[in-house]
Amino acid sequence: MTSWPGRCPATALHGQHLDGDAMPVLYETLRERHGPVAPVTVAPGIEAWLVLGHRELLRLTREEQDFSHDPRHWTPLREGRVPSDSPILPMVGWRPALLYADGQQHRRMRAAVSDALAGINGHELRRSVRTAAEQLIASFAARRGADLVPHYARLLPMQAITGLLGLDEPTGRRFVQAIAGVAAGDAYSTGANRRLATILRTVIEEKRRSPGQDITSALLHHPAGLTDAEVLHNLVVMFVAGNQTTVNWIATTLRILLCDPAFRSSLSGGHLSVDDALDLVLWRFPPTQNFPARYATRDIEFGGQLIRAGDMLVLGLAAANNDPAVLPPNGGPIAGNRSHLAFGAGPHSCPAQDPARLITRTAVDTIRHRLPDLELAVPETELAWISSPWTKGLAALPVRFTDPQLPLAPVAESTAPQPMAPQTGDFR
Repeated sequence: MTSWPGRCPATALHGQHLDGDAMPVLYETLRERHGPVAPVTVAPGIEAWLVLGHRELLRLTREEQDFSHDPRHWTPLREGRVPSDSPILPMVGWRPALLYADGQQHRRMRAAVSDALAGINGHELRRSVRTAAEQLIASFAARRGADLVPHYARLLPMQAITGLLGLDEPTGRRFVQAIAGVAAGDAYSTGANRRLATILRTVIEEKRRSPGQDITSALLHHPAGLTDAEVLHNLVVMFVAGNQTTVNWIATTLRILLCDPAFRSSLSGGHLSVDDALDLVLWRFPPTQNFPARYATRDIEFGGQLIRAGDMLVLGLAAANNDPAVLPPNGGPIAGNRSHLAFGAGPHSCPAQDPARLITRTAVDTIRHRLPDLELAVPETELAWISSPWTKGLAALPVRFTDPQLPLAPVAESTAPQPMAPQTGDFR
């Protein structure tokens, strides 16, 4: 623990000791000790407030006059006290993107991003994800085992992103590797951030010269008139936030299916739909645990704490979902309840949650049908986790199976998906 001058001791929200199973216990300890807003560090020497309360988090996301999205309000950043190589800077440093803007500037960029995402052809995206999923399963079926994180959960979103951005496969692979590096919040994040920007500048130049049916082209030619820099940084925001979230959502859902017999039985018996299962995962194990950030614009009492102008406040999505003050009387969410905060809330809620759900649903449904006797290959307690203040993600999910149900005919070689159809988008 560290201590702010004149304030409560702060608890580290980072480090190898915080695996996916330790974090829920930590949130409840913080809630008991501090109430709905708790002092934490998100990197060595970087203090913030973690908002654990459901009501407080809703207020945080809705009241821009008190809690700005613009990190240029952040006192340590203004005063030059954040090292240029800080592992969290790629996530919280200012960018000309909707995540870091308030008011009219946010609405202008949000309109362009929402319209670009609304142009996704859901039927084509579903088909391409299913085809890719069956190819991946076929690639390891003969081994009767696989690690579903690197061999399945990471690869499916990558292939979808490749099509959505209009990237070729090698560029898409480098792009997703860089995304994972930025989201990790570790010593390598700064270098990953530079690689990501280099890749996107090249793509933007190509799409400016020769537009296609893809999100990059849609942003470049939207009436909102985004600059190349705004296009680049909004793509970073969309896909840094969206890719790792989708990877974690797929992997976590598969983990629960493998480790929770009642959950698996309810899904197999038709008591739960796949969408119900996905929502229960979002309630209990949201793939983004904590999301940066808001910055106090004035001194304010909030959640029982005195927040100073320029303080950082982190959205504790997982903790707020489990706030006893708002949970149903039976102690937990019910199937079909989507009032969770896994995608945030207010005008800055995630604009890409529908395509993320489609990719995740297709990934889970396909592997359930193709590998019906799938089981975990190691004890659940031996599963390895990604260490990050932001995400709850598995580093590995080793499985085994004996009877893969592959398609009768060989899966057709994947073609480059054509995910954009502005006239008939499924997500309007």
